[in-house]
Formats: sequence, C-alpha cells, structure tokens
Amino acid sequence: MGYSEAIAVDFGGTSIKIGVTRGGEIVQKAAPLPTQAYGSPEEIMAAMCRTMKELREQHPGAVAVGLGMPGWVDFHRGVLYQLTNVPVWDHEVPVREVMQRELGLPVVLDNDANCMGYAEWKLGAGRGLESLVCLTLGTGLGGAIVLHNRMLRGRNVSAAELGQTSIHFDGRVGPFGNRGAIEEYIGNNEMAADAVARYAAAGRSCTAADCTPLKLELAARAGDAIALGMYHDFAEKLACLIMNVMYAVVPEAFVIGGGVAKANELLFDPLRARLKEQLFYVHYNNLRLMPAQFGSDSGLIGAGLMASDYAAGVLE
Repeated sequence: MGYSEAIAVDFGGTSIKIGVTRGGEIVQKAAPLPTQAYGSPEEIMAAMCRTMKELREQHPGAVAVGLGMPGWVDFHRGVLYQLTNVPVWDHEVPVREVMQRELGLPVVLDNDANCMGYAEWKLGAGRGLESLVCLTLGTGLGGAIVLHNRMLRGRNVSAAELGQTSIHFDGRVGPFGNRGAIEEYIGNNEMAADAVARYAAAGRSCTAADCTPLKLELAARAGDAIALGMYHDFAEKLACLIMNVMYAVVPEAFVIGGGVAKANELLFDPLRARLKEQLFYVHYNNLRLMPAQFGSDSGLIGAGLMASDYAAGVLE
C-alpha cells in the first residue's frame, strides 16, 4: 500500500525527535528538543507543537500526527498517564485532545516500544509475519507483541511491558514492587555499572562512560575477556525473558533492537545457544531471532506509519 506523509514524534528521556515520514523513510528531521529543559507537560507540548507547525508549513500534505512516548499510554483515549524518566510529567494528560486542537490534524498516541514494533512489523525485519515480539534495549527494555496480525494491547491498554517481567522471583525490586524485573538487570545503566564493578575486581579502573554498549562491543571484539563475559551474561538474562514469552505466546519471530543488539553475533550467538538449552526443540527449530531493521529511527518511522494508517482508517 502507499503511505501518506505524516508528522512523527519519538519522545526520549534526553531529547524529543520530530520529523516528517513517508512509509519507511524519514523525509525531514527537525532539530531535536531537549526533554529536560521544560518545567511542565504544557511547556513540553507547546514546544513540540511549535516545531510540528513549522514542519506542516513545509509539508502541507501531511495527513496526521503520530506520537511515540515512553510510559503508560491509553492508545484508545489518547491519554498519557505517566512519562518515564521525565519527573515533571507525573500526572494524566489528554495529549491527543490537546495536540489535535493545536494542530488541526488527526493525532494518534502510542507507547514508544509499540511504535518501534509497528515499524518492524509493517515494513522492517518482521514484514509479512502474522506474529512477532519486538524488544527494544536501551535505558530500559520495551516490548511490543503482534498476534494474528493485530497489535496486542490488552486490558488497560498496557500489554507487552516486558521490561517489568521477572527473571528472578526474589531479585531486585522494580518500580512497582515487582521483584526480578529484567530491566533492573540489563538496562544500559545497569550493564555499565556491572562492567565497572567487574573491571574493578580485576584491578582495572574505568567509568560508566567507558562501558557503553558500543565501547563494550569494541572491547569484546578486541578479545577483552570481561567485555565478552558481559555479552554472555546479558544473553543469558535475555534468553530467560524470551524463553518465558516463547512458552506463553509462541510467536514466529523475536525482533531485537537497541544499542546492545547492534553487536550482532556477540549477542545473538550466545542467545541462540542458551535458548537451544531451554526450549522445546520444535519451538527452537521454528524460532527466528532477528536484529531490528530501522535501528534508532524505528520509533520515528513507526509513529509516522501509525499516523498514516490512522488517517486512512486502517489502524485498530
């Protein structure tokens, strides 16, 4: 199908990316907005609207606006209950209502991980599949689930919060009192802190800035035993999550995105090895593990795709 131009937003804890998309392409990007520079949700939305109005002047054919925002989102009502990592956004806000009034365009609002999943399902690594699970690895772990060609939203419109699922019944306490939440173990910050501690135990001094996914990948490829061990341990924890979801849902594929996933075989080889040990052989033999196609642009592209489909009346 042909896609119309749409204005898309990928809202992050550090910056807000805004652009114009058409299908799987980004036609234009505006200068990102600094997320933490604003004192209230109203100030944040006003700044976003100013940028989107400028883009609309340059792209009058844009048919709708798509917003991908981290946190608890009611897709059907267009309401954001709480925004992750943005302290000033701590209460329910009718984002769609405000944006539609300001911009005069249809607005669709969804969780940012769902936007990533939508992009990968419709035009990316999962194109043509009827069921898949998308995982995005970063500061936390976001998830999106597609079953029988429908995005799974669940009661309270909050399905696929896979970062909150447990890999240890008596483990670290998550933000809602849930023990062993996986993103308490494999977020970028947690991975860096773990690496710093391991290097210190080996008599090597380094900082968290020295232990980003990219720097650990480069060290692992150079033969650094600690960095290699980090990827094997990361894969073991991620395999626990995938195993649980596989037995519960049995999708055709898992699509994995984010900084750690860019390491390709450093992550995927030990991940496949751990899953082979833990899955029923029929499940394992038919399971596809794939890196995300759109990388860091997946949230923006997915939000734009949702907006285009929303305007066309084909997004449920």
